[in-house]
Formats: sequence, C-alpha cells, structure tokens
Amino acid sequence: METQDADVLVVGAGPAGATLARHLADAGRRVLVLEKSSFPREKVCGDGLTPRAVHELDQLGLRTGTSEGWIRNQGLRLLGGGVRMQVPWPEITDFPSYGLVATRSSFDQALVEHARAGGATVAERTSVTGPVLDERTGHVVGVTARPVDEKGRKAGDARTYRAPVVVAADGVGGRLALSMGLAKRDDRPLGIAVRTYFTSPRHDDDWMEAWMELREADSSAGPLLPGYGWVFGVGDGTSNVGLGVLDPGSGDVDYRDLLRRWVSGMPPEWRFREEDQVGPIRGAALPMAFNRTPHYTRGLVLIGDCGGMVNPFNGEGIAYAMQSGRLAARAVDDALAATDERARERALQSYPAAVRADLGGYYTLGRVFVSLIGHPEVMRVATRFGLPRPGLMKLVVKLLANLADPTSKDATDRVVVALKRLAPAS
Repeated sequence: METQDADVLVVGAGPAGATLARHLADAGRRVLVLEKSSFPREKVCGDGLTPRAVHELDQLGLRTGTSEGWIRNQGLRLLGGGVRMQVPWPEITDFPSYGLVATRSSFDQALVEHARAGGATVAERTSVTGPVLDERTGHVVGVTARPVDEKGRKAGDARTYRAPVVVAADGVGGRLALSMGLAKRDDRPLGIAVRTYFTSPRHDDDWMEAWMELREADSSAGPLLPGYGWVFGVGDGTSNVGLGVLDPGSGDVDYRDLLRRWVSGMPPEWRFREEDQVGPIRGAALPMAFNRTPHYTRGLVLIGDCGGMVNPFNGEGIAYAMQSGRLAARAVDDALAATDERARERALQSYPAAVRADLGGYYTLGRVFVSLIGHPEVMRVATRFGLPRPGLMKLVVKLLANLADPTSKDATDRVVVALKRLAPAS
C-alpha cells in the first residue's frame, strides 16, 4: 500500500481552502494545503464582509474583535436616482447584525494562520501541476507539484503528494478541475470586479456604501451598466473603491477606465484622486451561480471560486467560499470515517447535495435577476422607482445579501424565504 502524505490534500489556501482545512484539522484529520503563492498576498476584493461571512468566521472560531484589527459596519448605504438611503443589516437568528471590513491581504493571512494553529500543514510556493489518477477507478488519489519562487518560476524538483481525498480550492481558473475535464459552464453569469485604494478621510466610515448607477459614457444620460460601485472604509487611512459589473462577453468596456471616470466625479474632499491612489487598479473575474459542476466527481471535491460559488445578486464570494468549505469538510470527514468504498462515495456525494439544497434555489433566482438587470431600461426603472421606497429596499437588501430569517414573521423575510423555496435548485 502506498504511503499517504495526508488524509486530505487541499489545492489552494484562499478562504475556501483555509476554512475547510481548519474544520478538518479540528476533526482530527491530517490536512495538507498546497498554495502556489506566499502570504501575505494581494487579491482583488471589495474587502467588505456581510453578516453571512461573519457567521462563517464565528463557525470557524476566529476572533474578529476590533482589538484584532477588524472594522465593523452597520449595514448598506445605497445611492442612486438622487436618493441616499441607509439600510441596517437585519436581525437574524444565529447571524450577527453587523458586517466587517478587512483587506484581503490581512484576511487571507489570518485564515491561513488559523488553519495552521488548528494543526493543518500549509505548504506555500508549491504549484500543483496535475492530478494523479488511480488506474483502476480513474479517481484522483493525489497531485503532482513543484516548488516555485515569488514570481511563480520553478524553484525545485517536482514531487507527488497522495491522499484519499483531494479538494480543489484553486480559484476561478480551476486548473486542477480543468485537468479533470471540468470546464466552466457558459449558461452561468460571470462578473468583473476592479478596485484600488485611496488615502481618504472616509477610511473610518462604518457603512458599506453602494452606488447603484454606473454608466458607460461620461454623460449622466449614458446607458446604465448592470452593476454597482462601492466605497468601503478600511480603517487604516485608506478606502477601498471599486466596481463590479456583469460581463456581457463583448470585451468593449474598459473597466479600469470606467473606475477612473467614476471616481473623477466624486467630491474633491474625499481625495479619490490619482495623487492619493495607493497601488494600481486591479481586476478579477467573479464566477457566479455554480459555474463549474459537478462539485464532486471521481475523488475530486470543488469548493469556493473553483466551483463558481459567487452570489449572482451582489458579487459576494467570501461568505459562500467559506460556507462551501465548511459543508465540504463535513462530507469529507464522513467519507474518511466510512468503512467501505461505497459508503465513502455516498458521503462525498452528500456535499454537492448540501450546497445545492442551501444555495441552488437562491442562485436560480440570481440568474433571473442577472438576466433582468442586463437590460438598461430595467436598471433605470429599478433605480428611479425602487430606491425611494424604504420598505421595498429593506426587502431588496435581504434578497441581495441572502439575509432573510426563516424563523421570522416579518413579511419581507417570508417573501424572500418563499422565493428561495419555490425556485428550482438547478
């Protein structure tokens, strides 16, 4: 029998991979995480965490107090159609009523250190080059990998790592999944996010701010884009300023230039100027609504961006990456405890069933939402007539952020919960 390097191999140490690693380490499993970069590292993100993400951090046992450098926020400030409205995060059973802000650089490092503190082994600057397959079953039983330097160049000899279960948490590119024939689905939406930082007096704002009107042209009469801009105070003297837009696939929009033009219209006292910019404008794709499936096949488990876990309503990815890591950890732990191969497969198949049950109907609604806001006239009507109505916006925020309480008798909660239950979990 071949020697196993771990009970579980995890490819990628982002929020999904680090979350799964800590949960499995807490369960007493030997976990080896292979990460091609090193920490701290730069990642494109809005840096804002909704109560769903805070809930996952609580489940993980990670301390998120202000003394640890976390910045709390009260809710969403929405701007558009001449309206400025603040909607607090709702009170939900088992969920906190606040969000957090932390740079992705510090956030990812905190999660990795937490996984290590729990007993997981994290090998940085280790680039996975492909799967190792069992000749009899065709299942993944390990990976090949090689050490790389800080620029991703080969820095040593390749070697093979083996484990009974392999988890792909390698992000939107999904190289390991692609090597197994799992390409992204063309019937799922894809978003584009760009962001940068500015030294700004708005750095300590305790509301996450969303601007609901983005236009292709400089003119205020230009067509509305399906997306929003954000301003999130990071609390360290800087603000994270960016925008997220659904990608129409035409390639005609220069999103970095769009961000520059958008911030040029901001009040000068906010200092969103080139001379106050900290670092370049960076962009990334947002894989939405299960855009790569199945989430388990032939010994390989897909979590996070690799499995297209981003919320199509608002582009939020961290909460769902962590949730998928937690659900996958439960299934993997059960599989490792199984007494035969059939029971092991049943346990691993329970993971895609779990994420589909939790998120499938909601993501189906999200795809309908995406198809609607792709029409500029729908965006115009929604912005003009929706934002001035506080009761409606309370419902909209609960829907967009997936924060409805199934135990509540509040009408807005009941509507959102009913919609999620009625939508097919495809």
